[in-house]
Amino acid sequence: MFIQTEQTPNPATLKFLPGREVMEQGTADFPDPESAKRSPLAQRLFQVEGVAGVFLGSDFITITKAEGKEWYLLKPALLGIIMEHFTANRPVILADASGEPAAAEHDAEDAEIVEQIRELLDTRVRPAVAQDGGDIIFRGFQNGIVYLHLQGACSGCPSSTATLKMGIENMLRHYVPEVVEVRPVQ
Repeated sequence: MFIQTEQTPNPATLKFLPGREVMEQGTADFPDPESAKRSPLAQRLFQVEGVAGVFLGSDFITITKAEGKEWYLLKPALLGIIMEHFTANRPVILADASGEPAAAEHDAEDAEIVEQIRELLDTRVRPAVAQDGGDIIFRGFQNGIVYLHLQGACSGCPSSTATLKMGIENMLRHYVPEVVEVRPVQ
């Protein structure tokens, strides 16, 4: 098994591509070891000293390192864990664990606008964000403001504010005139 690695726009985050499916559907974000209980793979990765976050995408794993740690020291252990996990055919996510994101908030009369926003995010934004090792989750729309949650490499990325404001906000305002602003939420 050959695992490729790619740098992301976030220098503290590295993208690992095992050459196979990681998540059958959706994504999973584990910002700390406590949140990783439903993922045997994420739990193992957090055992490496210096791992600060794990994000699982469709065909990639994004790992964030703690400040002061170096990739050349972390990478061999992480590659070994990923290779061993997939070679042994262990589950990535436990079947009985529910990791559904919180329901997005919006007023009933905004349903059509929300559908347009979701469609644009799913078709134009998410694929680009996934290439950088992250994901973007719609959290709500109220009073012209779109609330989005950034995950994986995008969370804490120095360029994430510019991406939200210059990229996503401008695009949404162009296609959906009711959108006046985009704000990040946790």
